[in-house]
Amino acid sequence: MTRASSGTLILLRHGRSEANAAEVFGGWADYPLTPDGRQHAADAARLIARAGLAPDVVHTSLLRRSIHTADTVLDHLDRAWIPVRRTWRLNERQYGALTGRSKQQTRRDAGLVRYEQWRRSLHACPPPLPPDRLALLRADPRYAALPGGCIPAVETFAQVTARVLPYWSDLLAPALTRGATVLVAAHGNSLRALVALVDHLDEPGIRTLNIPAAEPLLYTVTPGLLLGPPGGRYLAPHRALAAARAVAAEGHH
Repeated sequence: MTRASSGTLILLRHGRSEANAAEVFGGWADYPLTPDGRQHAADAARLIARAGLAPDVVHTSLLRRSIHTADTVLDHLDRAWIPVRRTWRLNERQYGALTGRSKQQTRRDAGLVRYEQWRRSLHACPPPLPPDRLALLRADPRYAALPGGCIPAVETFAQVTARVLPYWSDLLAPALTRGATVLVAAHGNSLRALVALVDHLDEPGIRTLNIPAAEPLLYTVTPGLLLGPPGGRYLAPHRALAAARAVAAEGHH
C-alpha cells in the first residue's frame, strides 16, 4: 500500500493595497493593490519557488486585492493553469461603519482601549454599515447568489471565524489530507481566522496574532490532519516578524 503524502498549506495575505497605503479599514470594500503591492506578490512567489513549492490549487476571496495577488503569484510560478476557487467566506472582516475610515482617526475618536478591542478581540463589534451602503453591497453582482443574511452589516472576529470554519472543513482540509499543496491568498482577518482554527488559539493568542502582507506562511499537514509546526513557518521569518509588528502598530502613530 502506498503511504499517503503530507499536504502543504500556504497562507498568503494580499500585497499592499490602497487601503493599506492610506491606513484605512478596508473590510469588504474592493480596494486594488498598489504597484508596490503587486511587487510584494511577485516577491512572495519567488520565496515560494525557492522553497520548491508548486501549488496544486488556489483559493481567494471575492475581492480584487486577494485575486490579483493570487494571479501575480501563479503567473510568476508558471502555474496560471491550476484550479482556482473564489469565495466570500475568505473575504476580509466586515468592519461596518469603520470601512474606509482612517485607523489613526478612529483610535483618536474611540480611544485606545475600544480601538484595540475592535481590531483584535474576539467579540467586540464596531458600529454597523449604514443601511444605504449595506444595500449597495447586497446589490453587488458578485454576491447575487447569496441570501441577504450572508452579507453582514458588521462582523466580530468570532463571526469571521464561524464563516471560515466550513470552508476549512469542507474544502481545504480534505485537499490537504490527500497530499495537495494548497495556496490561500486572502486577507489579514480571514487568515487570522484560519490560523486560529488550525492552531486552536484562545482569545489571548488571537489578540496578539498579526498576519503581515505578502509573507508566505507554511504548514505541513499529515493525512491525519495534524498541522505543524505550531504557528506555521514563514519563508522569510525575520522580515515577516518585523512586518507583523508594523501591522500591530497601525493607527498608533
